[in-house]
Amino acid sequence: MFTTLAYIVLFLICSWGIFKIDQKSHSLSRSVFIAIFIGAVIGLSLHFISATSGKAVIDWYSIIGNGYVNLLKLVAVPLIFISILSAINKLENNAGIGKMSLTIVACMLVLVMIAGLVGLFTAHVIGLDASAFGHMQSTLTADDVTKTAAVSLPQLLTSLIPTNLFLDLTGARSVSVIGIVIFTLLAGVALLKVKKDAPEEGAKLSAGINAIQIWVMKMVRIVIALTPYGVMALMAKVFSTYQLEQFTSLLGFIAACYLAVAMMFIVHAILLILSGNNPLKYYKTVWPVLTFAFVSRSSAAAIPLAITAQEKFGVPSTIANIAASFGSSMGQNGCAGIYPAIMVAMIAPTMGIDPLSFQFLATLLPAIALGSIGVAGVGGGGTFAALIVLSTLNFPVALVGIFIAIEPIVDMARTALNVNGSMMSGAIASRVLKQEQESAETSADVTLN
Repeated sequence: MFTTLAYIVLFLICSWGIFKIDQKSHSLSRSVFIAIFIGAVIGLSLHFISATSGKAVIDWYSIIGNGYVNLLKLVAVPLIFISILSAINKLENNAGIGKMSLTIVACMLVLVMIAGLVGLFTAHVIGLDASAFGHMQSTLTADDVTKTAAVSLPQLLTSLIPTNLFLDLTGARSVSVIGIVIFTLLAGVALLKVKKDAPEEGAKLSAGINAIQIWVMKMVRIVIALTPYGVMALMAKVFSTYQLEQFTSLLGFIAACYLAVAMMFIVHAILLILSGNNPLKYYKTVWPVLTFAFVSRSSAAAIPLAITAQEKFGVPSTIANIAASFGSSMGQNGCAGIYPAIMVAMIAPTMGIDPLSFQFLATLLPAIALGSIGVAGVGGGGTFAALIVLSTLNFPVALVGIFIAIEPIVDMARTALNVNGSMMSGAIASRVLKQEQESAETSADVTLN
C-alpha cells in the first residue's frame, strides 16, 4: 500500500511540474515529450517492485490514462458533427462537398496501397520466411476467420451508410464514425438549401451552429490540454506491461514491421514535399497526435487531436474532420497496408510466387485497398485486415494467429502510422483541391480577358 501511495504522489508531483513547464513554454509538444520520458522511467521502475504492487499502481494510473482516452472519444462525435456542419455553413453552395469527400477517400486508398508496397518490399529485402515460424502454434480461432468470410465490396460500402443516427451516436457499429460523417454531410447540404429557400430561418440556424461550434471547441481544448498527463500514464503502463521474453522469438517480424513503418513515414514526408508542403513543419505540428496514437493504440480516440493538428497545419476544417473521421475506420496505412503485406511477403515464396512481380502486385494492391475498407466492416485492426487480404489471395491464414500474441507491441507503431495516414490524406487532398480551384480561377480569368 505504501509503494502504491508513493507512486501516486510521484505522479502528482510530475504532473505539477509538467503543468508549470506548460504554463511557461505554452508548447504542448514539449510537455508531451517530457511526459513520455517521465512515463517511460516510471514504467521501467515498476519492474523492480512486486507484481502485486506494480499492478495496483497501474490500476490507479489507468484512471488518468484510460480516462483521458475516454474523454477524447466523448468529444469526438460532437466535434465531428459541429465542425463539418459549421464549415459547410460557410460555403456558398454544396457543389464541392461530394468532390471533397471523394478526393479524401481516393488519397486514403492510394496511401494504403503505397504502404502495402513498402511493407512487401521491406519483408522481402530482410528475407522473412513463413517457414521459419512453422513450429509455432497459431491462436487463430474459427470465429476470427468467419468474420472475414464472404464479405463483398458492395456489402462493405453499403455498411458505411447509416440507418439509425442514434445507434451510431452510441458507437454500436464499427463504422459509426463514418455513418455520423455521412449524416452530417447530408445535414449540411440541407442547411445550405434552407439558407437559400428560407433566408430568415437559415440565418437563425447559421447563428445557432456558430454558437455551438464555439462551445464545443472550448470543450475540446479543455480535453486536449490534458494530453501530457494522459500520455504519461499511458506510457507508464506500456513500459511496465511488456516483458522482453514476450517478443524475442518474433524479433525479426517486429523489426520488419517497425522498419516498414519508419520507411512509410519517410514516404509521407516525400509526398508532402511533392504536394508543396513543408514536412518539418508538418511533423512538428502532428507530433503530439502521433505520440498519443502510439501509446493509446486508438485511432478513434485520436480524432480530436488529429483534427486540431490538421487545422493548425492549414487544412480547412471540413477536410480535416472528414479525413480524421474516415481515417479512423478505413485506409489505415499500418493495420491494412504494411501489416498484411509483410505476411504476404513471408508466405508468397513458400508457394512459389514472386511477391514483387507485376502480375502479383496487380492483384495484391487492390486487395489491400479492399481490406482497408473491410477493416471498417468487421473491426479488429491488423489481424482482420491480414485475414481479408490473405483470404482474397487464397493464401493460408494460420500465420496470422502466430503474431496475435505480440500484436499490441506492433500495434503501437501501426496506430501512429494509421493516424498519420489520415492526416496526410487531409493535407494532400487540401492541396489538390486548392490547386484545382486556383487553376479554374486562372482559366476563368484568361477566358474573361
